[in-house]
Amino acid sequence: MAKLLQQPPKFLRAEWQIANKNQYHRAEAQRSRSERLVAESQRLVDEIEKTTRKSQSDVNKKLEQRLEEVRFWKKELDDKLEQLVYATEDLLLYQTRLEKALESFKEPLRITEKCLEYREKRVGIDLVHDEVEQELIKEHEIIRGVITLLTRTLEETSEQIRLNRSAKYNLEKDLRDKFTAITIDDICFSLNNNSPNIKYSENVVRVEPNSVSLEDWLDFSNTNVEKADKQRNNSLTLKALVDRILSQTANDLRRQCDVVDTAFKNGLKETKDARDKLALHLDKVMEEIASQEKNIVVLEKAILDQEGPAKVAHTRLESRTHRPNVELCRDVAQYRLIKEVGEITHNVARLKETLAQAQVELKGLNRRQLALQEEIQIKENTIYIDEVLCMPMRKSIPPRDGDDHGEWAGGAHPEAVC
Repeated sequence: MAKLLQQPPKFLRAEWQIANKNQYHRAEAQRSRSERLVAESQRLVDEIEKTTRKSQSDVNKKLEQRLEEVRFWKKELDDKLEQLVYATEDLLLYQTRLEKALESFKEPLRITEKCLEYREKRVGIDLVHDEVEQELIKEHEIIRGVITLLTRTLEETSEQIRLNRSAKYNLEKDLRDKFTAITIDDICFSLNNNSPNIKYSENVVRVEPNSVSLEDWLDFSNTNVEKADKQRNNSLTLKALVDRILSQTANDLRRQCDVVDTAFKNGLKETKDARDKLALHLDKVMEEIASQEKNIVVLEKAILDQEGPAKVAHTRLESRTHRPNVELCRDVAQYRLIKEVGEITHNVARLKETLAQAQVELKGLNRRQLALQEEIQIKENTIYIDEVLCMPMRKSIPPRDGDDHGEWAGGAHPEAVC
């Protein structure tokens, strides 16, 4: 207990001085370290603040550049979309024109087929494969070809409209995405350190698995623009093609219609000329029949007129056979009577032969009369078919030159139509 109550040991003065000096040195060293740390901290704060401001400024600049780039591409897409929409609207009009043109060619086709059907009702020698029929068949082939061409062109137009709409869909989708991106980046660009809605977010420093590289982004928009340009150019080419087809097909049909109408007129004139010549020959045959009938009457009368002289001659010869004895002489009178009977008999035979020939000719003339009348009837039938049935019907084919009926064949000018 006595040991515990002992006083602590006392230090020497030198030890006291050394201990104070040590405290001075340690305090000074600690203070120096603290001062250096304060200075280093201030430098670090200044450096980090400067770096942060520079980094934030650089981010703002990059955001601004990105906004400009996205806006540029958005404007490109807007322009291409507008051009594509106009091209598609034009194609829809051209599609309607093609549909109307197809519909308008049905009537000429029906008329051509009806004309061919009517002309099959020609009879006899007039059922000939003439120029009219050849040109009608050619017209039918042209119209069929035109319908096939227009149908194929209409299908191509419908397919091009589909492709345009597909490209339009891609442009609109890209535009919506770019509008959203511009909205988001605009908000990001407007943010600053004093903005009220800034906050920490978890796990933001990451690469989204569905994100794309800048090259892929550029390629995507550039591909949409190129596709839109391609479909727009294809649309313009198709429009020009449709214009040429509508104009050419209408002109082709009009020319062929003119050829057919000219063939009808020429054929009708030729048939009428043939009919008139047949009628002229019929008149002559009728006159000849009348003349031959008179001739037969004359011949029959001539034969009848020979009966008197013949009877007289025969009676004289018979009577002279009764002369008696030597008076039954073959005198000059006897010989002359015999000669007279022979002459009369010969003349009657000649008259009968001529009469027979005349009767044969009369029968031939009668047959020729019937044949001519039948042939004239055939010609009349042909004229009726061409002039009454076919030609008036062809006038109902859509407007020709000089008719003020607007457009035809899906927009073709009337002068391009038969």
